[in-house]
Amino acid sequence: MKILERLALVLFSIIMIVIAITSCLVIFNVVELSTIYKYIEELLKDDIAKRIILGASVVAIILAIKALFFPSRIKKKQEIKTGVLLENKDGRLLISKDTIENLVNSVVRSFDEAVDTQTKVILDANNNITVFVSLLVKNDSIIKEMSASMQTRIKDTIKRNTDLDVNQVNINIKDIDNSKNTKNNDQTKIKVNNIQINKNQTNENKEEIQQTQETNQTTDSNDNSNETSVIK
Repeated sequence: MKILERLALVLFSIIMIVIAITSCLVIFNVVELSTIYKYIEELLKDDIAKRIILGASVVAIILAIKALFFPSRIKKKQEIKTGVLLENKDGRLLISKDTIENLVNSVVRSFDEAVDTQTKVILDANNNITVFVSLLVKNDSIIKEMSASMQTRIKDTIKRNTDLDVNQVNINIKDIDNSKNTKNNDQTKIKVNNIQINKNQTNENKEEIQQTQETNQTTDSNDNSNETSVIK
């Protein structure tokens, strides 16, 4: 639609320039009006020229109808994308989309089950709000209960702070965070390794004690033999 508007503007500008220049030439007697009539008459006798003029006229009529009865809504779309515009007798209030997204994020962060979140807010022409929340949750979360509670709290928070109604709150659980389990597994592995090390150390200590005892016994035996020899 933007291209058609530019084309209409260009065509209108060209036509107005031609009419303005012709009018100036006729007023200042540079060109006689009869000459212009004669030139137009000769031009309309050519079939190709007539078709070109007819085509240009049809395009100009269509573009003029479009510009008059179907104005562009680009500005309105930009306002919708930017935020919600509220008006009363005292003035205007523009609530930006970023403000609504920050409200949603504050609600989502209040849930301990939510680890990571991404929020998107869509506004339509009637100031209706649709919220999309993408979540990474903990592995011990009760997803159904958490989602229902989150939807209700998001709607209530936006209504209380902005007096705007939320059409839908769509929650997408993109993944479950298993980092806690990974830590527990690592800790379990460390404990098992420590136990194994302790067992190895205990076995080594037992072997050393046994070797010491055997050495002591051997020494005692030698001492007893020496004493027996002396007595003899």
